[in-house]
Amino acid sequence: MVTKRIIPCLDIRDGRVVKGTNFKGVKDVEDPVALARFYNESGADELVFYDITATYEDRPLFTDVLERVAAEIFIPLTVGGSIRGVGDFDRVLKAGADKVSVNSGAVADRSIIAEAAKKYGDQCVVLSMDVKRVGGKFHIFVKGGREDTGIDALEWAKFGEDNGAGELVVNSIDTDGVKNGFDLEMLSAIAERVHIPIIASGGAGGQEDFLELFKEPGVDAGLAASIFHFKEVQIKDLKAYLIQNGIPMRVV
Repeated sequence: MVTKRIIPCLDIRDGRVVKGTNFKGVKDVEDPVALARFYNESGADELVFYDITATYEDRPLFTDVLERVAAEIFIPLTVGGSIRGVGDFDRVLKAGADKVSVNSGAVADRSIIAEAAKKYGDQCVVLSMDVKRVGGKFHIFVKGGREDTGIDALEWAKFGEDNGAGELVVNSIDTDGVKNGFDLEMLSAIAERVHIPIIASGGAGGQEDFLELFKEPGVDAGLAASIFHFKEVQIKDLKAYLIQNGIPMRVV
């Protein structure tokens, strides 16, 4: 049986980990290297590193911070932020990433997904989707959730899969930081369209939210930030709870 994954997320701004609500009100949290080391030792299955203002500020991702984070961990590391071409994949992978997450860059140039998958393999390409409800539909947003593309999220997820994305990170702007549970309606709709792994992000407030998430067919991992950063939920305790409730987890 395939185990489910628990993935903390480091949102990086100006070299520091930050967190907000609904992609707004961002506040300083911690040094990314110290936090990465903590998660590596706490039983996290993977780690996600997002340079959240790189695209908006029109600059390259902070590879110096990435290199220091990568040196501290022995779990898979997914990295995103201002990924605009295959050359950015190469730079980030050389800095220590195992997988590269592309969001706004793929919207601007859809060929990136297929080109990167051909060069580095599907398993390396992660399509990150920032999704919000607009007029009763799910729309893709870019530039850190600031700009509505008008693209239908369900169609975009399918396009990503068809063009070589190995997995999807689905970020719900509506539930981000709210801590009332994952956006199960949206996740279910996307899972019906694709067969590649889905990492759910946005809304985790407690252990019960992960249990409800993993009851959803097609969801392979739960990603969260603040509840892990502020020690509201310990990953080892979460995994023990999920195992007790019949969810297969990796335990070391």
